[in-house]
Amino acid sequence: MNYLNLGCGRRFHLAWTNVNFTSSGEGVIAHNLTTGIPFPDNSFDVVYHSHLLEHFPQNIAELFLKECYRVLRPQGILRVVVPDLEQIALTYLEALKNANDGSQEWAANYEWILLEMYDQTLRNHSGGEMAAYLFQEHIPNQDFIVKRLGIEAKNLIEAGRKRREQHQPNSTPENKPLNLLKQVYRFVRHPNYRRESMLKSLLGEDYSALQVGRFRQSGEVHQWMYDRYSLATLLKKCGLENIIQHSASESYIPQWTSFNLDTEPDGSVYKPDSLFMEGIKPAT
Repeated sequence: MNYLNLGCGRRFHLAWTNVNFTSSGEGVIAHNLTTGIPFPDNSFDVVYHSHLLEHFPQNIAELFLKECYRVLRPQGILRVVVPDLEQIALTYLEALKNANDGSQEWAANYEWILLEMYDQTLRNHSGGEMAAYLFQEHIPNQDFIVKRLGIEAKNLIEAGRKRREQHQPNSTPENKPLNLLKQVYRFVRHPNYRRESMLKSLLGEDYSALQVGRFRQSGEVHQWMYDRYSLATLLKKCGLENIIQHSASESYIPQWTSFNLDTEPDGSVYKPDSLFMEGIKPAT
């Protein structure tokens, strides 16, 4: 069988054809997926993408899924994984009720679930308020967050710990000459730094708007969210049949868990906050 993993990031299997916006590992093909999928019709038995679709505007998402359909062979399987809007909404309502009833534990959970709902859509800098929350020295509801986000939350919490340990203030008077020399060196040796310095000087206060605009178009933010109804409706619109919601370990794909894309080797779920849905391309 021929397998295709789109927008794979660093989560890929060497038995698959792996495509990402930038090459993220050996054999990963770099390609801008907003311009289509760079393979002929009927090329793959399986097409998979995880936490990619929500980064496209609605109109681009539909075109992208039609591209997935195009490169699938008849009877091929499309597996789509996205953040589960329904799960987020239900957790929000539970947190709202319990926090309103006076639970301090759920008050912290309420604060977090609001970040899940809004931050990934509204943020203007990488990581947003979710990363800031996870970089705190004391996280009051760490177990709750790890249960929702899995290994990614653990990695961010660990990154925050390391950053705190390695942080060295460099604004003391004795460091200022060294910092100035570093800036001069970067200006002379690095064209991008030189360009940005000139833009900042020319644009003044408008430079921050340029930075926000660049970030908003970088692909990190969520452009739309899906629940089981909206995603199934979209897959059906794109021509797929036998559409079904699975768990992380369930799939039409033979020996699915052996690839460790949605699950870890120990059987735990890689992204527990996800909606897992599949459809099949008709035979004719």
